[in-house]
Amino acid sequence: ANTTKDLGQTSITCLENMSKEECDIQCAHYSDYLTNGSLVEYVLGIFKNSASLGNFGTQVTLYEHGLQTATRIHRDGGDEELIVCGLLHDIGELMSPSNHGEVSAALLRPFISANNYWLLANHDVFQGYYYLHHIGGDRNTRDRYKDHPAYQHTVDFCQKYDQSSFDPHYDSLPLEFF
Repeated sequence: ANTTKDLGQTSITCLENMSKEECDIQCAHYSDYLTNGSLVEYVLGIFKNSASLGNFGTQVTLYEHGLQTATRIHRDGGDEELIVCGLLHDIGELMSPSNHGEVSAALLRPFISANNYWLLANHDVFQGYYYLHHIGGDRNTRDRYKDHPAYQHTVDFCQKYDQSSFDPHYDSLPLEFF
């Protein structure tokens, strides 16, 4: 991590030889990375880059899709955490389309609640409700989670914000707003 603090440097070449002091140094570096804004800037950089990667067959880029989702949540009175989740919910698609929800959730895990972590990790399954039947799948796959405490939260997120955010004419708020 890029840091202005002098947190020290270990001399290890393999973990089995690490001392307690060296472990403390390494943990301090990771802690600083999580708290000094570097991770946030890294994740936002990935999101900003999605503006130039094409639209993957829809009428908007993943960047615009994230802005629309976050804007809809904001306009509906959602809290800051859910707005951030909406903004970045598909960031994992850029790295692993087949399990992008899990990737997005893992990136945001240090900053979000258990319910929103679960929402992100599973939203791609819940989105399937809107299209899986067109490709021979079961649109009700999400129903296997009906007993989970975040089930309805995830249904609502997908129905109200995610699945409707592919509109090239929607008046999204700019990233700087968020």
